[in-house]
Amino acid sequence: MESLEKVNTNYQSQLNDWIKNEKAAIDLISFVGKLWFEKSIELILFRNQLHDRSASEIMNLHLYAKNIVKKPITVNDTVMLASEIYKADVGPGRVDIGKLAFEYLNEKANYKTAGDFIVDKLKDLIGKKSNITPKDVVLYGFGRIGRLAARELIAQAGKGEQLRLRAIVTRGSSNEEIVKRADLLRTDSVHGPFPGTVIEDLENKALIINGHTVHMIDAKNPEDIDYTKYGINNALIIDNTGVFRDDVELSRHLKAKGADKVLLTAPAKGNVPNVVHGVNHETVDVKTQKIFSAASCTTNAIMPILQIVDKEYGIQKGHIETVHSYTNDQNLLDNYHKKYRRGRSAALNMVITETGAESALKKVLPHLAGKFTANSVRVPTPNVSLAILNLTINKEVTKDEVNEMVKKYALEGKLVEQIQYAFSNELVSTDVIGNPCPSVFDSQATIISPDKKSIVLYVWYDNEYGYTRQVIRFSKHISEVRRSVYY
Repeated sequence: MESLEKVNTNYQSQLNDWIKNEKAAIDLISFVGKLWFEKSIELILFRNQLHDRSASEIMNLHLYAKNIVKKPITVNDTVMLASEIYKADVGPGRVDIGKLAFEYLNEKANYKTAGDFIVDKLKDLIGKKSNITPKDVVLYGFGRIGRLAARELIAQAGKGEQLRLRAIVTRGSSNEEIVKRADLLRTDSVHGPFPGTVIEDLENKALIINGHTVHMIDAKNPEDIDYTKYGINNALIIDNTGVFRDDVELSRHLKAKGADKVLLTAPAKGNVPNVVHGVNHETVDVKTQKIFSAASCTTNAIMPILQIVDKEYGIQKGHIETVHSYTNDQNLLDNYHKKYRRGRSAALNMVITETGAESALKKVLPHLAGKFTANSVRVPTPNVSLAILNLTINKEVTKDEVNEMVKKYALEGKLVEQIQYAFSNELVSTDVIGNPCPSVFDSQATIISPDKKSIVLYVWYDNEYGYTRQVIRFSKHISEVRRSVYY
């Protein structure tokens, strides 16, 4: 048994190390803020947001980084590199400091200084000036997705050079209604309090959110609104009501003065393209197309995984089962509902219902259409859902091979914002609340059949926040305000 003196020495040594790392985390917070507000450079750590994080949260994210790449990435490493980025002539962009730290550990022998390393790695951003025209955004509807979109638009506003939330359209804008909507924005039973300030400007029918004046507009018909009266021009209208679903109905938004494009936060019908950012967003023409759909939360969860599995192994057929949290279209207690089973109490029952996942394949990954069956079970949880993908593939694989393949795409390539690789043995649904990725791949749950050609994959998703982040990513794309990135 260790001596008491040695135990006390180890205790104090570990505590001192923690304090040093916490001080370094505070330094990193300072650089994150200065880069964001002075240079429009957003630092992230393996796709995890660093802005508006506490020192303890930042240290925990570094532990995740260490586990995911199996390298000892420390806060001191990232602080040093953030300092070099601040000193260099790096233009606006989104930079993964975790990826940079990993590369620096492997390649620093090739460079005289850390500054030389940064200049080389970020050469595409060196000297680059912003030529982005900010886009006004209007949220049409203010429900679950609308309020999360408001939070995220404000959180990502920075210097206001990309998307600018200018108005929210609801039915009714009495003082009482504005106060109630402000309260719903301030607090959320699932996602917690809004990390900022919301002030009701009742005289001007507006909310002042972290210094951003957001007009509260009362309207029954989208075509009746004159956004230009509020100084809003060429706006992106994000329709999160779900009332209008096809191109004819959604085009009503474009008749409003000051409106430019429309994005539906639900699966669309007819000729409207259903898009999963990262998978098929490059297939739409943002110059000529005016109406878009961000598809569904489930579609955004499964399509990145299906795309890479089909690319690497080829999919013969499959079944998609989603275990989905209940939503507002179900009844809290048993009552009449136009759809079977959804009338039964959402808080008390598991409810079998349909999903549009299979039909979404026709628009997102059309070459896989007809190969799948799909269904859904609504369960008594308020948020976070699970997609179970039972796939028959063309190649024989092992569990380790499948997991390593997904991990590769989670760290490199065009889907790094969409896929997060999870390795915890204790992962449960509440752990995924607030996850920015629409697909959280549960590597511990992967199952391979004895024939090695039938595989079962488990994909978690925050069907509210993860989906909203996809909506914002796609909004930036169609608004042509995406900055350069280093992932």
